Amino acid sequence: MACFLVPAAEAVVTTVIRKAVKNKEEKDGRELSVRFSDKLGWLNGMLWGGSGLLAFEHLWHGEISPFFPFLTAASDPGETAEMLTEMATSGTAMAALVTAVWAGAVLVVGRIKDHGRKAGDLS
Repeated sequence: MACFLVPAAEAVVTTVIRKAVKNKEEKDGRELSVRFSDKLGWLNGMLWGGSGLLAFEHLWHGEISPFFPFLTAASDPGETAEMLTEMATSGTAMAALVTAVWAGAVLVVGRIKDHGRKAGDLS
């Protein structure tokens, strides 16, 4: 029903954080091959893309309307409780899984870079 709102909210937060980190990195002036702001960009892409696809799927199935309250489940108190439960369980699980996959990707990139430095292949 509204599970896409949790990853979308995380995407909003990480977008703001990325902007702040990118500004700080630009002020520092150090050249890094993969900046942390770029890595946050990967997370933002994953979160925004997944949230957008889920929102489209919910729109397709008539769970989102163009009129207030926008989420059809919000018009009935019984469905609202079910929607909030879904957001707390499914939405949080999806956001956590996407973040865990991103963290794994960041670790893999770091390991590859470290291995390349030891072998003398990367600067």
